[in-house]
Amino acid sequence: MASKAYDQAQLHELLYQALETEIGGAKVYENAIECAVNEDLRKEWQKYLEETRNHRKILLGVFEQLGLDPKTQTPGRQVVAHLGESLVAAMQMAKDAGDPGAAELVAGECVTLAETKDHMNWELIGHVGEHGKGDATQVLLEAYQSVEDEEHHHLLHTTGWTRELWIESLGLPAVLPPPEEVKHVETKIGASRAEQSRDQMLGKGH
Repeated sequence: MASKAYDQAQLHELLYQALETEIGGAKVYENAIECAVNEDLRKEWQKYLEETRNHRKILLGVFEQLGLDPKTQTPGRQVVAHLGESLVAAMQMAKDAGDPGAAELVAGECVTLAETKDHMNWELIGHVGEHGKGDATQVLLEAYQSVEDEEHHHLLHTTGWTRELWIESLGLPAVLPPPEEVKHVETKIGASRAEQSRDQMLGKGH
């Protein structure tokens, strides 16, 4: 497929939003870790927090190479910041309510929501890098390739953790750590297969 010119202004908007997502994502993880009851989940989120901080550094490198000011604000970036602050507030609200298990579930959902936006940002950055035309595309593609495995991992595994913690809270047999974790899932197809294997894994005593 031939490379095509892209809307540079909208790419810059995407990058500003992506940077804000990483900044807010670190705050989401910092608060989620405080809400984690399951020790394995807490360790997982601690790892994701460090990786998220590194993804921010990678984006700042992209900004430097493209000559963008990381302090630039746009209406879209401000919305992303507001959403991140709202997720942090939601976790604090749940924690203050005094039910650790419920707060852990809220934290799982907040991380999943934050990572859904984060994952999409990077997929779009990679898409421009792969299909766009111009000097910036190689910079974008290299940045995407350096984070894509971790981004898949963050979203798919946290989704699995949150699902299984919900199932456990409902009084039904849960697979903890979740199938996504046990099977080292890194793709959407793999996540679907892992979820479908739940009953089999329960039957084996996992």
